[in-house]
Amino acid sequence: MDRSSPYDSPNPHRLFRDPQRGVVGGVCAGIADYFGFRPGLVRLALVLGLFFFMPPVILAYVIAVLVLPVKPPAVYRNPEEEAFWRGVSIKPDRTLAGLTQRFRDFEKRVGNLEAHVASKEYELNRAIRNLDR
Repeated sequence: MDRSSPYDSPNPHRLFRDPQRGVVGGVCAGIADYFGFRPGLVRLALVLGLFFFMPPVILAYVIAVLVLPVKPPAVYRNPEEEAFWRGVSIKPDRTLAGLTQRFRDFEKRVGNLEAHVASKEYELNRAIRNLDR
């Protein structure tokens, strides 16, 4: 029995911990992967945050280690799927515009096909082909 909610997103692009690429728990590596940054930049931001806000940053890091799930080995089936879902998560307006353009192109091609099939030239070519039978 499928227990998934109808409101669950099919988007596999989620915030995970990445212990394989991480130093301590994989939180910085997971955040970097989610937002498309280099892990070194996120680690640098964490160290700077430690200088100014040590207790809240340490608390947030510990909570993230406890709450964030570990990144599964194969989140995406292929690089194209990964690029698509990252785009949906990070730049949804661009993804929507791209899909809109693809549907417009498809609609235009279908319209051209319908116009050709409904034309008298198509009927004439079909009648000529049927004479050879």
